[in-house]
Amino acid sequence: MSEQCMAGPTKFEEYSEKYKDLLLMTRHNGILEVRMHTRGESLQFDWPVLTAYGNAWSDIGRDPENEVMILTGTGDKWQVANPEIWKTKFMDWSKNRKLEMYHESLRMIENMIFCIDIPTIGVINGTGSHWQMGTLCDITICAQDTSFFDAHYLGGVSPGDGIVLALQNLTGIKRASFYAYTGTNINAQVALDLGIVSEVMPHEKLLPRAWELAEMIMQAPRSTRHLTHSILSRPWKKALVSDQGFQLAHQMYDMAIDEEGTYERLMKIRERFQKNNSAS
Repeated sequence: MSEQCMAGPTKFEEYSEKYKDLLLMTRHNGILEVRMHTRGESLQFDWPVLTAYGNAWSDIGRDPENEVMILTGTGDKWQVANPEIWKTKFMDWSKNRKLEMYHESLRMIENMIFCIDIPTIGVINGTGSHWQMGTLCDITICAQDTSFFDAHYLGGVSPGDGIVLALQNLTGIKRASFYAYTGTNINAQVALDLGIVSEVMPHEKLLPRAWELAEMIMQAPRSTRHLTHSILSRPWKKALVSDQGFQLAHQMYDMAIDEEGTYERLMKIRERFQKNNSAS
């Protein structure tokens, strides 16, 4: 009986090239740095980016040559939200596309937790959307001028993309409820005090500190690194299994019955903001 061949993991050279327009990857001595970007500037979030995340985490996680992952952004923003993606009302999307978005939105954070079995360091280089991915890492450091917030409720949408899940598990039920309803900014020092981040420092020191931490982590045996990450990530696994699908389904149902549309509401919020600024 002939021996059957099994397909192995995708090589670094292949997947780093595949995602280079969204995620710039460098690796040295097993430490993988993943930097989000759009044309060399802060990442502009859109639907292809959403799809790419889940696939990228799967490829990174299956590569045995990755031993520690550093996730960061470009410039002074973590990510930049793009309201143009909501010009078509969600209720007008096709059924298949709605279903695809449900799966892709889950994979964005689920694959990061369930597919990556190595220590992770989130380097939040500034304020931006989808900051929960940085806080899902084992260690999270952020720039001094970073603010954390969730604007879903203020924009007329139930919060289900994972930010509230992160707030509930990092800050507690009452604080998470307050920040979800009010959209209040959480500055870097308060984020440190609440346990959202591990360290706060000047922007220019973030990546050197992340590499210092990664090199320290690499001093332990490989099995110790992998199994320690498994222990530390287990609370997130339980939270995702228990609540993330529930929260996301509520957000998407809310969007599916929304006759006004997210884009229209965002434009009204922007208009009010501009008027208030000009009045002051």
